[in-house]
Amino acid sequence: MTSDRDGDTVPTPIVMIDQDSDSNATIVEISFGDRLGALIDTMKAIKDLGLDVTKGTVTTEDSVLKTKIFITKMGRKVVDPSLLERVRLTIINNLLKYHPESSERLALGEAFGIKAPREKLDIDVATHIHVQDDGPKRSLLYIETADRPGLLLEIIKMMADINVNVESAEIDTEGLVAKDKFYVSYRGASLSASLSQVLINSLRYYLRRPETEEDSY
Repeated sequence: MTSDRDGDTVPTPIVMIDQDSDSNATIVEISFGDRLGALIDTMKAIKDLGLDVTKGTVTTEDSVLKTKIFITKMGRKVVDPSLLERVRLTIINNLLKYHPESSERLALGEAFGIKAPREKLDIDVATHIHVQDDGPKRSLLYIETADRPGLLLEIIKMMADINVNVESAEIDTEGLVAKDKFYVSYRGASLSASLSQVLINSLRYYLRRPETEEDSY
């Protein structure tokens, strides 16, 4: 990550949604160089989604302020992917509102920020997809690709179209890049090698499609 000490360079905003570190809560970690504080407004916006904020912490690591917000719904982790996407977009929208300079380092800055990102990612170069077994009953799908609004929900819809069930999701946004993990299954079991390949091919086609369609005009 770029530090604020490098003059006027804008640091990379990072939003991580962590489902592993706490057994009872979903942890949202937000950082933007040394420019973020307690994020009271962001916590309020999360509560407005019908979620409970059980704890908030702020730590400093290598001059980067990291805010962690522990959230639950009815005393449990937030597992609904559509709700997780709303949490992610709420946080990014608050970043754009209270730190408008972040728009040049976020994909959503293209549409909603004061300054569009300086660079555009090549979808083919930026996209990495892997599937591996995570026991006999589920597989782990990892996707790294260029971020865009609604990406998570569109990926889940595409998987539903080929009958792949999403059990849970973890979402990381690092500037222009989305890094998502999905625990998936097919009829209560992990994905076979052939279905994994179908899934990878379908995702690659889907993730390239918007750029391909634009280039065809």
